[in-house]
Amino acid sequence: MSAAEPAAPAEARWTVAPAPPATALPEGLPRVIGAILAGRGIDTAEKRRAFLEPKLAGLADPFELPDMAPAVDRILEAADRGEKVVLYGDYDVDGVTSLALLKTVLGAYGIAAGTFLPHRVDEGYGLSLDGLERCLAEHSPNLLIAIDCGTTSVPEAEWLKGRGVDAVILDHHETLPDARPDCRALVNPKAGAGGAGSEFSYLCSAGVVFKTAHALLKTRPVAGFDLREYLDIVAVGTVADIVPLVGENRALVRRGLEELARTRNYGLGALAEVAGINPPYGALDIGFRIGPRLNAAGRLDTAGAALDLLLSDDPARARALAEELDGRNRQRQEIERRTSDEVMAMIADGSAGECGHAIVVGRRDWHPGVVGIVAARVSRKFHRPTFVVAVDDDGVGKGSGRSIGGISLVDAINAGRGHLLSGGGHSMAAGISVREGQIGEFRSHLNTYVREHADPEDLRPRLELDAECELSELRLPLLDTYRQLEPFGASNPEPVLLARGVAPTSEPRVLKDKHYRLTLRQGGSVCDAIYFNGAEGELPPPPWDVAFTILRNDFRGRVSLQMNVKAVRPAERPPS
Repeated sequence: MSAAEPAAPAEARWTVAPAPPATALPEGLPRVIGAILAGRGIDTAEKRRAFLEPKLAGLADPFELPDMAPAVDRILEAADRGEKVVLYGDYDVDGVTSLALLKTVLGAYGIAAGTFLPHRVDEGYGLSLDGLERCLAEHSPNLLIAIDCGTTSVPEAEWLKGRGVDAVILDHHETLPDARPDCRALVNPKAGAGGAGSEFSYLCSAGVVFKTAHALLKTRPVAGFDLREYLDIVAVGTVADIVPLVGENRALVRRGLEELARTRNYGLGALAEVAGINPPYGALDIGFRIGPRLNAAGRLDTAGAALDLLLSDDPARARALAEELDGRNRQRQEIERRTSDEVMAMIADGSAGECGHAIVVGRRDWHPGVVGIVAARVSRKFHRPTFVVAVDDDGVGKGSGRSIGGISLVDAINAGRGHLLSGGGHSMAAGISVREGQIGEFRSHLNTYVREHADPEDLRPRLELDAECELSELRLPLLDTYRQLEPFGASNPEPVLLARGVAPTSEPRVLKDKHYRLTLRQGGSVCDAIYFNGAEGELPPPPWDVAFTILRNDFRGRVSLQMNVKAVRPAERPPS
């Protein structure tokens, strides 16, 4: 692959986790489950119990988060004084769910907090001066609580202070290396002494707001208010923000999925109906059905409809808003598809410029609300850090980036700030603002940065397999224990298993011109399988090695276990 002409990456290398010795496998669990747990370092009885049965009772004291005490004091002070409070949020799912949760909690203290969501195109992400001016004009607050933004807003915090407005920031984004905003409290796990390595660095803003609510209720309990009933909102924000599903996140999402199944939130209930999903819910239902619909409003215009949905106390109104968001999501999908096709064409014809180690593309007619999704798609296809930039009529580009393991976009941005107007985010996902004429300079910088900092193996895709599995082990009792491994997501991916030397019992059936339905045989055992998008390529002659995940198939009341095929290759050794 030349520096200027990237090709689709080489076929992924299959790497299988070493099989643990039989003596290391726990009694009472299926062998496959024990092997998966051992491969992920969950290798003692205590670790297995904590992982398989996460409990809310194990949550840490919320006052362990930095600045939690002054944040609680200032919020209760506002309640006691009857001050005007406004919640300034972000337009993604994490921001909107966090805003809805905190507004509900503050309402229990008699605070009728106003809410403000910036316009993605006109005011951009976070505490922009344009957004703050409109927010203060509409709400005239004594206290502004910034949610899912504000950690790096040093001049904006100073501007607020100069106008006599106190600020409390509840956030989870990376901090600046040498500055912090002048505010009454900065509750961000990454702002403590431990920085990005602190104990709670995996929390998203919905998690930070939950901990803040816990701290408020611990300081001043409210009779009849049960914070656990709102964990469905916390789960939606946490899963949609793709933060690690470890530690307290795992307990919050596990319990939140149970609350979602019996939700009291009219909006979430209506959204589940519109999305066509039914309980029991999994994290994938949030990630692929609920989250995108909530995100659609903020991507194309303002996230007000998503916030209204979550705060609605009218079932009919909630249903109407859910249908509106569903329509916007379909519109978003069409815009995303068109933009993605144009990016792929630019890469193919060379007009995307240097792309050997990283991809940076920009154009004037792209919608800034879909560039993150497109960047993710391009990064997955080429296995390269990728930024997609939408340039406005003034020649200023708003870009979104996605990375690969081993390359931190935040570090790359910090090393190249001379080419940017601004930038920040996470190691794997970040945003930038850049002048149109400097897109090429940032592209060169990013390619150089990746070339100098990436291990060559990081640039080659891998298919990581958790364990080998015989088809004879794929029986219904396995499903019950397998579900205890959930929720799946960042840092706890769905296990991918390897079945060696299998063959189809008959010619695969093609569904919708692109999927395969088939039955696989290994020795005397058979199992049904689905291979999504498998018909878009060619299957090798059998026998095969098959990489797969496990699906629960519930058809007309009959439950069965099904293989969800991820990849197929010629068998490395003949079937037994």
